[in-house]
Amino acid sequence: MTKSPVTVIGLGPMGAAMAATFLGNGHPTTLWNRTAAKAEPLVAKGATLAATPADALAASDLIVISQTDYAAMYDSLDGDGDGDVAHALKGRVVVNLSSGSPDELRRAGEWASRHGADLLTGGVMTPPQGIGQPGAYVFYSGQEATLDRHRETLSELGDAMFVGSDLGLSMLYYQAQLYLFWSTLAAYMHSVALLGTAGVSAEQFRPFAATTVRDLATDGPMGFLKILTEMFDAGVHPGDDHTLRMQAVGADHVVEAAREAGIDTAGPLALRDLFWRAVDAGHGSDGLSSVIEVIRRP
Repeated sequence: MTKSPVTVIGLGPMGAAMAATFLGNGHPTTLWNRTAAKAEPLVAKGATLAATPADALAASDLIVISQTDYAAMYDSLDGDGDGDVAHALKGRVVVNLSSGSPDELRRAGEWASRHGADLLTGGVMTPPQGIGQPGAYVFYSGQEATLDRHRETLSELGDAMFVGSDLGLSMLYYQAQLYLFWSTLAAYMHSVALLGTAGVSAEQFRPFAATTVRDLATDGPMGFLKILTEMFDAGVHPGDDHTLRMQAVGADHVVEAAREAGIDTAGPLALRDLFWRAVDAGHGSDGLSSVIEVIRRP
């Protein structure tokens, strides 16, 4: 059986990978990009390059957008007030996998409704080379029934994780995951740089860093993701033998070590200041989990 057609708008590395995945899985795939030349490799493999955005929208019920930001969607589909584009949007499912802020995504839902389209927003949790590969997943928000209509097709990009009807929620999940990812890797870079001043190679340190990251996610005594999660949800922050004040003093020492080593101190300073703000807010005798209270209410 012929698979359902898909239109992909935006052919940067991510959009091109998505289009190639749909095409490789047997979907008639229509493309539109502001720089038409980027479509040539995919057209050579059987994709169709639409002459106009209206033609691209008319080709498929499912429209997948991967552009720089949401402003690019408006510029591409609504910028010139083209009545043909507005008409072609009616009845379509628009899946925007571009980055933005949660409120931007919510406003985009209003825009789509005015044009008679259903919007799904998404956050793609894999680099372009991971599209369609095991382990890839995408956060989606909007109407679950709309996702279900196209879940099989969209799951070809990665597992479809529905997180709620609030159109901004997919981006909140996406940004939360990015922050966790980037800050963890930045901390690793700082640790490598710190040890490097004493002649320790990154490879010498890597096994210890890997153990720490792995242990954080376990259910064992070092499984702090689980431990902190239970404390967050219960709203309790027991200090026991490891009070936040003790750990704030330890953060002071991390800053001192970085200064002595002559490496950048911005990251350690931010962490130290966060700890001490929580202490000053009255959480000195509480545990580390109490820091979330000053993050929630700065």
